[in-house]
Amino acid sequence: MNRIIKITGLDCANCARELEEELNKIKGVNSVTVDFMTQKVIADCSDDAYAEIIAFCNRFEDVKVVEGDAEGAKSCERCADSVEGDKPRVFGEKIKIANLCCANCARELEEELNKLDGVSATVDFMNMRVVLNAENAEAREKAVYAITHFEDVKIVDGNEKKSVLKEKLKDVICIIVAAVLFIPAFVMDLTGFAHDVLAAKIVTYVFYGVAYLAVGHPVLINTVKNIIKGKIFDENFLMTVASLGAIALGIFAGDGFGEGVAVMLLYQLGELLQGVAVGSSRNSITKLMALKSDAATLLENGVQRTISPDELRVGDIILIKAGEKIPVDCRITSGETSLDMKSLNGEPLPRDVKAGEEILSGSINLTKAVEAEVIREYKNSAVAKILELVENSTAKKSKSEKFISKFAKYYTPVVCVAAIIVAALVPTIICAVNQAFVWITYKEWIYRALSFLVISCPCALVISVPLTYFGGIGRCAKFGILVKGSTCLDELALATVAAFDKTGTLTEGTFGIKGYTDEKTVQLAAAAEKFSAHPIALAFGGVQTEYTAEQAEEVAGKGVKCVVDGKVLLCGNAKLLEENNILFERVKSLSTLIYVAHGGEYVGFVEIDDSVKQGVKETIVWLKSQGVVYTEMLTGDLPERAAEVAKAAGLDGFKAALLPDEKLARAEELKQKGKLIYVGDGINDAPVMTCADCAVCMGNIGSDAAIEASDVVLVSDNLALLPKGRKIASSTRRIVVQNIVGSLAVKAAIMALSIALPAFPLIISVVADVGVMLAAVLNAMRVSLVK
Repeated sequence: MNRIIKITGLDCANCARELEEELNKIKGVNSVTVDFMTQKVIADCSDDAYAEIIAFCNRFEDVKVVEGDAEGAKSCERCADSVEGDKPRVFGEKIKIANLCCANCARELEEELNKLDGVSATVDFMNMRVVLNAENAEAREKAVYAITHFEDVKIVDGNEKKSVLKEKLKDVICIIVAAVLFIPAFVMDLTGFAHDVLAAKIVTYVFYGVAYLAVGHPVLINTVKNIIKGKIFDENFLMTVASLGAIALGIFAGDGFGEGVAVMLLYQLGELLQGVAVGSSRNSITKLMALKSDAATLLENGVQRTISPDELRVGDIILIKAGEKIPVDCRITSGETSLDMKSLNGEPLPRDVKAGEEILSGSINLTKAVEAEVIREYKNSAVAKILELVENSTAKKSKSEKFISKFAKYYTPVVCVAAIIVAALVPTIICAVNQAFVWITYKEWIYRALSFLVISCPCALVISVPLTYFGGIGRCAKFGILVKGSTCLDELALATVAAFDKTGTLTEGTFGIKGYTDEKTVQLAAAAEKFSAHPIALAFGGVQTEYTAEQAEEVAGKGVKCVVDGKVLLCGNAKLLEENNILFERVKSLSTLIYVAHGGEYVGFVEIDDSVKQGVKETIVWLKSQGVVYTEMLTGDLPERAAEVAKAAGLDGFKAALLPDEKLARAEELKQKGKLIYVGDGINDAPVMTCADCAVCMGNIGSDAAIEASDVVLVSDNLALLPKGRKIASSTRRIVVQNIVGSLAVKAAIMALSIALPAFPLIISVVADVGVMLAAVLNAMRVSLVK
């Protein structure tokens, strides 16, 4: 019997392959499949082997088991409702938090939570939340305790909304108080007045002391708390040591301790500006949450009733007034209006819609009230998909983010050890060589070590990289391009090969009349096809006919047989007419042909076709200009028709008459040419999407399986959004590289100068550290300006 083990932390498909190989080596295992997409391990094994599989999964890299199903009866969708005895299991609970001061602290909190038994957690610094997976109530309580006792972090109401300024009001007041006291003290110190007049010296020291405590008390308190917990190496520790060290050296040298206060003041000012920048970026994403309508007007027997969009069911008729948001995906049944769809596709021009047309939730009705029929419940609507994907967009971390997280983890302890060597070992060696203890030598090298410590803070890297990806994902979302994480953004930027499904991706996905013999032929065909359930029959939906068909019978795989005006009407393919001995001449066409015969005589034919979407050729040209070197269409259609579509779309090649497994095999071959983008919409595309480096789904018509397997969703089914998304992804990746290289280069240069130059001012290290951090944050915010 298969047993399902839900896991988290499996970061890539290659890791999934390695884990699967290792698990299959365990004694007592018949077979194991590791499903990277759904983060599940499906095992056919003995009880002993099952326990060993769970243990091995918990040891494998960052993987953690969040639910094991010993009986194999429960699936991951039921996790939220499963119980263990009387203790409820909690999976994927989102806990809103506040006062998490920096991305490095978020990393540390995440590490602390994941050390707890029965807890797996992700700390999302951008959205200020913890995504918690707890095996039982006890584990959850431990996690909540750890969250609320981590520095100044607190759990807040998820609906609580504050402006960035209000959130930082306490910090602003402390910085203003410190600056008001520091500036006159620094002036007195700089002019020498504090050295000549005792009273002025006392005032200066008091002002410095109060200013330092006003602005630095949060850092000092956090440092003490962290040391008690055994957490020494973090930015609070670095700034505490640097500032107190500078104060001590200044006092012993009789130079005052203004430099130590300046270190803390500038650091806190930098943290404030960083917080404002991050808050601004976070708010730009939060605005997307306003897409959801708060209420819908349901029409029941002509009576209006206001309900929540979640209560609407397929088939309900709703009234959408001018100025209201569309609550769910629906089809207009009465009236016409214009829609503002900027929130879905980024296009500023309104779209005119009338009865019979589908409209998506999240858009705004601009002009007239319309009545519409619900075609999808809220949970399956466009706006629900957008909110869910955006909310979870930070879950998949890119290689750059993972690198920075690991880098920061080891970087700070290393620089602290290096600073100790600079402060203690180097002057000791110098004194030993000179065979004399010289205090000035120790003072000089301690000062250099403090400069080294200040510039070593990893904030610029830790915050700017995720902030850049966050901005890129948000920028894409504004155009209706939903990216499921920074990894997906990177893959989209790096792909050099693109493959496309045909129907619904390159073509409209709906049949229309391309040509016909005469008007009578079309009207007779329309009278017959209204009884057919075949997709081709939809092409005749808008045709007005004077004929009435009776005794209709659908002939499987051939067409429709009925009676019109007392005579037998045949409407279908050539086989239908041949079987009924109708004399006619076959027509050569790449389109689907409907032949019509009435009363035993051939009437004519109708050509039915699925047309290529407008703008597809321009989209392919744009992709090629962005570095996509090869494009191909993969379809199950006939080669002749595929060749026509591929030529019209401007593709480099095509493969036709493919079954789903053959599509998958061809996708594997294309990956040998470079990283692969695959764009599709149907359930048969899901296997290929899983295989592709970057899978893109047409969100409006795409199947749930395809959307689940995809990395990028185009909400409005507009293929022209793909090159837009790729441009944003490329810009995002370029800014990430700039921030990493630039920050490391500047820090390395200042570190070298602080060691090499005997009188390198500590204040320059502080300014450089704050400057690098702000420059990286501002550079990260540029991604929101990509056009």
